[in-house]
Amino acid sequence: MKKPRHSKSKIVKAVNQLYSGISADVICRDYGISRATLYNWRSKYSGMDLSHIKRLKDLEDENKRLKQMYADLALDNKILKDVIDKKL
Repeated sequence: MKKPRHSKSKIVKAVNQLYSGISADVICRDYGISRATLYNWRSKYSGMDLSHIKRLKDLEDENKRLKQMYADLALDNKILKDVIDKKL
């Protein structure tokens, strides 16, 4: 997996600068990003601080783990049903 170029703290700092009134062009030039990237960050991270982002990451990881558990159990269930159907 590709390593992110900008840390979450820098993303939050850029979004906060945008809300403080600094021009989007200046922020984009400072961070070496496009305006589209900045506005995508704004839509995803607006109103968040670092603790919120850490919590969001933890929830996303937990959700991924739970989905994997569900997929494994659903597959086991299907296999068991197939075995029962073949015996009957």
